Amino acid sequence: MAEGDVELVIEEAQGDMERALRSLRSELQKVRTGRANPALLDDLRVDYYDTPTPLRQLASITVPDARLIVVSPFDQSALANIERAVQAADLGLTPNNDGKVVRIPIPQLTEERRREIVKQVRKTAEEHKIGVRDARRSALSLLRDLEGEGGLSSDDKRRAEKKIQDLTDQHITRVDEVLAAKEKEILEV
Repeated sequence: MAEGDVELVIEEAQGDMERALRSLRSELQKVRTGRANPALLDDLRVDYYDTPTPLRQLASITVPDARLIVVSPFDQSALANIERAVQAADLGLTPNNDGKVVRIPIPQLTEERRREIVKQVRKTAEEHKIGVRDARRSALSLLRDLEGEGGLSSDDKRRAEKKIQDLTDQHITRVDEVLAAKEKEILEV
């Protein structure tokens, strides 16, 4: 019985750590790097017939080159609302409406702005490392509870703790790798 419980604790910890890593990747996709990326507009909601609607439901978003995002609405009457939503989103982008599509040029980032973005990205990565450590702490607490109930020997507990620590180290390393790749992308001119 206890061995199955230990495996469940380890699987749960691993799942929580994987979720933290996926969340980090998702958040970093939205960070502006000086390159056009449709993920910049993922959270954008457009007022469409008095209903906040996700942009992806109203238009197709393409990236014809590294410095331009093109938003092609399915309903041309939504063009002005899409343009207003991009301006109001405070992304530092200026949309251009030509009557058929909204073109969003991505301006070149200054060196100072790149450094600020790197600081933000590092802070985000640290928050996700804390999420990984929280998963470890929760798993270790569950192991202590199992041991206290008498369902787990101290040797088995030590082995399980080592597995959990190894998982934590692996996920922290993966967070660092994702961070390093994003930093390189941001600092690349």
